[in-house]
Amino acid sequence: MVIGLLMLDLHIPEAGSLKSKRYVLKSLKDRLKKKFNVAIAEEGSDLWQRVTLYAVTVSNDKQLLNSTLDNVKNMVEREPLLELLNYKMEIL
Repeated sequence: MVIGLLMLDLHIPEAGSLKSKRYVLKSLKDRLKKKFNVAIAEEGSDLWQRVTLYAVTVSNDKQLLNSTLDNVKNMVEREPLLELLNYKMEIL
């Protein structure tokens, strides 16, 4: 069994409050979970415009893990309300 971890550092330029940030993140996290069947966790909840998201998935196939996490990253990059500042992918 192989575990795939994707760390995404995000900037939300339009977030003027924690409430507006929550709205953007909840929508994104729900869509990622539904489409790619990944677990999502976040860090940096006290900052209005910055957050680090972690996406995790498990499989027996490393190639499938890479593909899934690449697709998650690509979907986040296409999100108009976010800027992807940095990302890191690990296969454990």
